[in-house]
Amino acid sequence: MVSRVIPVDPFDLVIFGGTGDLARRKILPGLYRRFLAGQMPDEARIIGAARSEMDDDAYRKFVSDAIEEFIPKSKHDKAQIKEFLARLSYVATDAQAEGGWETLKGLMRDGVVRAFYFSVGPSLFGALAEKLNEYGIADADSRIVVEKPFGRDLASARALNKTLAEHFDETQIYRIDHYLGKETVQNLMAVRFANSLFEPLWNAQHVDHVQITVAETVGVGGRGGYYDKSGAMRDMVQNHMMQLLCLIAMEPPYKFEPDAVRDEKLKVIRALSPVPHEDIVRGQYRGRPAAQGVKAEPSYLDDVEDPHSRTESYIALKVGIANWRWQGVPFYLRTGKKLRARTSEIAIIFKEPPHSIFGEEDEWRENVLAIRLQPDEGMTLSVMIKEPGPGGMRLTEVPLDMTFADALGEDGTDIPDAYERLIMDVIRGNQTLFMRGDEVEAAWAWTDPIIEGWEERGDRPRGYDPGSSGPEDALMLLHRDGRRWRELRG
Repeated sequence: MVSRVIPVDPFDLVIFGGTGDLARRKILPGLYRRFLAGQMPDEARIIGAARSEMDDDAYRKFVSDAIEEFIPKSKHDKAQIKEFLARLSYVATDAQAEGGWETLKGLMRDGVVRAFYFSVGPSLFGALAEKLNEYGIADADSRIVVEKPFGRDLASARALNKTLAEHFDETQIYRIDHYLGKETVQNLMAVRFANSLFEPLWNAQHVDHVQITVAETVGVGGRGGYYDKSGAMRDMVQNHMMQLLCLIAMEPPYKFEPDAVRDEKLKVIRALSPVPHEDIVRGQYRGRPAAQGVKAEPSYLDDVEDPHSRTESYIALKVGIANWRWQGVPFYLRTGKKLRARTSEIAIIFKEPPHSIFGEEDEWRENVLAIRLQPDEGMTLSVMIKEPGPGGMRLTEVPLDMTFADALGEDGTDIPDAYERLIMDVIRGNQTLFMRGDEVEAAWAWTDPIIEGWEERGDRPRGYDPGSSGPEDALMLLHRDGRRWRELRG
């Protein structure tokens, strides 16, 4: 199955932080892939903007090197790369100085979409917004894209929203969460709302519990300074995992359009129950000494260079939603660094049949719909069948493959990256997969009391070994309910 590629309108896309790591790894290679797919019109232009002094040719060399590094060799075509690079230019600008802004203004064209990607720290969002308006670079139809973190608590999120609102309308602000651009996340909505099979079962009557896992095998590494000020709760739960929870739990919107979808997500966040401290497990990965054939690994405290840090590199929570659909259904969330496998997965575990006619209770397995976000995007539904062969009625579990392999490309190289899809949505003016300001504030209003609680108690994170599934206490979070975590598999 070949996906349809719909070209977007001509645009001027300015990438502030255009020489940064995110631009190099994701944004610029993603735009090249959209160019290869025929989605970029001839009139489209991309302008890098950063403090570094360089000319257009130097910037094109920078982008060419990024394509070389992050695009598969099968996609390298010198003629196409040259044609793509011809669309690029560069302006040296500083959000806190005057140089370069008149030059940038002179590059803007009338009659095309103007989009500005703030691939910089949140501390610069206000200054950039002010400069764009001061110099008349942005107009009433312009769009700005802002990266997380959207504040570090409710007060700072409100202040950030207020700053952006002074210069741009909410309809112009695109708060990007790349998890929402993943193919499988969007297929979750299609599975729920485009099929009569699942929606009647998507409630407390039929669902036993839900697990959301985002596990990484790496530590905080060079991000230690940033990460130690945020931790797993702020870095992952408040944004990425919250959005996944919303898509699972929300009611059907009246239409698949931005505000209809985001209204339903907001209702979920506002229905989240407070989380008692006994339903929270926090952890820090330990170090590991060198052994035969195994290198030594630093601990979290080594990585952040603070022997007294109480910041969590792992967190697991049992979350409840106080509404008609989900009352009594626990949502178990876990995320952490230096775990056994790199995987992001949503698992909906359905209740067992109320009565077994086969007698062998220990052979039963729950039906599980597993939505895998990484490393291999896809879905599977596990069902019970009779084990083939003679010898009586023996049951076995088999997966029904729902990975859409034909549609997504046999080798995975044709699956659009989340950033590709979301940037094109910005150009189209489609905010469905972007967070609204009140969503962000509602998420922080739920998150803040949890963080304040453990800070007031002086809780220390539990230690766990690198390459494990996390602290032992996280296993007990489910065991005490007669459940268990799904195995971490890469």
